[in-house]
Amino acid sequence: RFIPSENSRDVVFYAAMKLILMLSLLPVALSACATGTVSPGATLWAGLNNYHEEMRTLEAMPDRWPDRQRLAESIKTTYLATLGGSREFNRMVELDLRRRELLIAQRGGLKPERAKEIQDELAKMNEQIDGLTGAVKGQLMNAQLRAQDPSQSIETIATLGRLNLAIDAFSTTSRANPATSTKVGPYTVIDQGLTSVVTTPEGKTFLCATTLVQEEGASIHCQPEGGKS
Repeated sequence: RFIPSENSRDVVFYAAMKLILMLSLLPVALSACATGTVSPGATLWAGLNNYHEEMRTLEAMPDRWPDRQRLAESIKTTYLATLGGSREFNRMVELDLRRRELLIAQRGGLKPERAKEIQDELAKMNEQIDGLTGAVKGQLMNAQLRAQDPSQSIETIATLGRLNLAIDAFSTTSRANPATSTKVGPYTVIDQGLTSVVTTPEGKTFLCATTLVQEEGASIHCQPEGGKS
């Protein structure tokens, strides 16, 4: 068993390896979970949230490119395990990984010609990623609606809203000005980390808590603000 030292590089490596191990178990865990508490959508959101956080950390370590590659593969595995996979999502992640490597290369000092080539390539990749985010969000909406439990409609809305924000985080606009709220039809979803708030068209507010289930995934439960569901 790997035990992290005080060295920050080892800590980051340990966190990435732990995430990859958890995600590799998801296909089994999601099919074998007898309690029914694990939500595929919430599990995917937790994976996406972790992906963005870990990538931001690993970007500060140019030589950790193998870990960035493994992290990108792990989030594609998570999507496959939870919602069945998506070529558009996989392509978006691959472009995001390539974009991060180019941005790291820019910091190293380049000849003007190479710097111009990278800038042009980044512009094209950003345009492709922005287009793919819309397609992926459409797929997520369809998947969530197909899997919706009528008794958990607020949980579905909260999950979809947070997934949309996590996908938007791949876009150039959101990278510069990350959003914490979004609209799902007439509902408003505010992301607050492991909790979120859903406001209905009538103004009723629900508080939603996401719970990480060790080696299984994540669950989500919502209740009216100030009361019990």
